[in-house]
Formats: sequence, C-alpha cells, structure tokens
Amino acid sequence: MTGAAVHAKAQTESAIARWLTSSSRASEVAARQDGRPAILRTGGPYDAVRMPLSLVHAAAGSNALDVVAGVLAEMLDGPVICDPGRWYYALVPPGTCETWRSAEAVVRGPGAWLGIPRPDRTTPTSVATYWAVPAAEVRKLCSAEAVAELFRVGRTRLEGGAP
Repeated sequence: MTGAAVHAKAQTESAIARWLTSSSRASEVAARQDGRPAILRTGGPYDAVRMPLSLVHAAAGSNALDVVAGVLAEMLDGPVICDPGRWYYALVPPGTCETWRSAEAVVRGPGAWLGIPRPDRTTPTSVATYWAVPAAEVRKLCSAEAVAELFRVGRTRLEGGAP
C-alpha cells in the first residue's frame, strides 16, 4: 500500500470512528483503547436492531462465523455488530424504532444504549464484541427492509421451509 493509500485509509477509519461515537459528549472516552466496547447512545446517528443469533444463523444457513459475516454483508450491506453467543446488531437509520414491528427483534433508538466495538475489532471471538460487518463509510447503514428480509429468510428456515 502506498503512503497516500495508507493516509486515506487512516482518514476514513478516523472519520468512521468519529461518526460512530458522535452520540457521546466525550468522544475521546467513547473511543476506548482497552479493547472493551464503548457504551453509546443510539437514536442519534443510528438506531440498532437486535437480532437473535439463532435467526441470523438460520438466515445464513450456517453457524460458521465467516459464512454468517459474508451473508450479512451481502444481505444487509451495512455495519453489523456481533455480541458472541447472544445477539447481532444491525445499525439502521435513526427513526427505525418508530416504525419497526417485529416480535423477534428490539430496535434500540433514542434513549437506549449499545456497546460499540472499536472500528478495528473485526476478528471473530467467542467472548468479545466485534464487527461481523465493519462500518465501511460514514452514514452507510443497513436498511430496515433488508433486516426484515433477513428475518423472513431466517424464520422460514427455522420453520423448516425453503426461503
């Protein structure tokens, strides 16, 4: 990678980190260096759909983390956080919580909190929160429609049908 490419990549990563932490009044604190996720408000730059692990794995047709990440990247085309063994969180446009209707998911909007890993936490682990699909650019989010389709596919597979 050339010096200019490295600089451009660093600028993009810095811009993404500022955007992800922009809901915090103390963004320098939010951008933790100790590896733990920063606990940030949702409802500002993004809402978050909490998706059950079983439903996401069913939609992906696999429990293999690399396969699941590939399916999420393709179907949702936006940032997704994995809280291993529990949940996936798709970052969606602010205001999604006002219109989302699903018994299978909770949308975290204004007044809610979410653990946001550092942008470079992309390696799957069994214990630490990481990006299953990293944020690739500022303000690029998953669409609520794509998340609903992922749920439909997962639900159909869990019920034994073809997607």
